[in-house]
Amino acid sequence: MRLPKDGPIMVVGRSGQVATALARSGNPRIRCVGRPDLDFDRPETVTAAMEAINPVMVVNAAAWTAVDAAEDHVEAATRANRDGPALLARLCAQRDIPLVHISTDYVFDGRKGSPYVESDPTCPRTVYGRTKREGEEAVLAAHARAIILRTAWVYSAHGKNFVKTMLNAGEKHPTLRVVGDQHGNPTSATDLADAILKIVACLESRDWSEDMAGIYHAAGTGDATWHELARVTLHEAARHGRPMPEILSITTADWPTPAERPADSRLACDRLSTVFGIRLPEWRQSVARTVTEILGPTVS
Repeated sequence: MRLPKDGPIMVVGRSGQVATALARSGNPRIRCVGRPDLDFDRPETVTAAMEAINPVMVVNAAAWTAVDAAEDHVEAATRANRDGPALLARLCAQRDIPLVHISTDYVFDGRKGSPYVESDPTCPRTVYGRTKREGEEAVLAAHARAIILRTAWVYSAHGKNFVKTMLNAGEKHPTLRVVGDQHGNPTSATDLADAILKIVACLESRDWSEDMAGIYHAAGTGDATWHELARVTLHEAARHGRPMPEILSITTADWPTPAERPADSRLACDRLSTVFGIRLPEWRQSVARTVTEILGPTVS
């Protein structure tokens, strides 16, 4: 069975970075929906949205992503990250339509010492990571045509994210202190949206097979520390006439947070390339494009 080449693709999480990137892709099939029209805290709205849109495919880009706040709001994070996705998966299974569900590198504890592959055991250290892992498990248990994309360190020109935070801080402060002992894969929301649309194209051109289902890692190519990501971001901003602050590398212990971050959550993304022929761009190139999108043309 192939994905129809017409009919709406419902994207859940209307105000989020990935949903915004999909909406801005220009694909006329994308139908973004979010609160209050679809609210995981009100399950009846999920069913109503599915009936109203009648999609041929669903992308779930909605989640509780406030990592620290989740520590004190366990039930709300569970509804957003486990129960809501599980309901979506059941509804997609009833309709026999594919579901792409976005997950996170925080399902790992960051102690492996090398990039994680999809089959590595999960061991989340936070409420956010635990509820996202439970969401993965619930989605896979409910639907045989589910594709889970674990991603990491997402940024874009829209919403709240690290790149925008660094641009704002760099304009206001001559010296910045940024954690330099956590490692991951910076990922452009635009690149992730492009990867999802390439998966759509694959499902349109190929019959569904069981090996398409399951978990994939989908993150920017190459890895960095937060300090490196800040440095590249602000060097790009300097090309646009912004001041270049001094960026000091500090340790995780110097910047304590309520939720423990993985020290090394790098993701190996080979399965996405093997099955779908997709590899996301090198992260520095995508940071440069994002900074240009935010700040405009470079200063000559």
